[in-house]
Amino acid sequence: MIGWMHHTPRWAVISVCGIAAVLFFVGASAHVTDLLGHGLRPYDWAPGWLNLYWSSLALFDALAAVFLIRGKRRGIDLACATMATDLAANWYAVYGIQHNNLAAQPGLQRLTVFAAHVLGTAPFIRRHLTN
Repeated sequence: MIGWMHHTPRWAVISVCGIAAVLFFVGASAHVTDLLGHGLRPYDWAPGWLNLYWSSLALFDALAAVFLIRGKRRGIDLACATMATDLAANWYAVYGIQHNNLAAQPGLQRLTVFAAHVLGTAPFIRRHLTN
């Protein structure tokens, strides 16, 4: 580990975890809303496995947020896994299924920035979180 990563200020760790937790709660509420409004297949244009994955994010996003608020390493680990897979799923949906591009998808743009935030800050904050 690079030496300066050991010295991440506490306020930075709290800020990163707080911002990520809020955004994960926003994501969880969007997935819960989709589940309540449309069931397990909220996106009829997407294959069943993709709908099931996105529906499962109602649970995984909320768990990541709770763990981050509690200052747990499993929170940032789950956040990274969730963001990496969610970003891959959304890029596949946009390019592979909808045959669209990033410029036409503001939701994908926001998700990409959020993923960069989570994945880019994780190495700096993980060691400051508890088991």
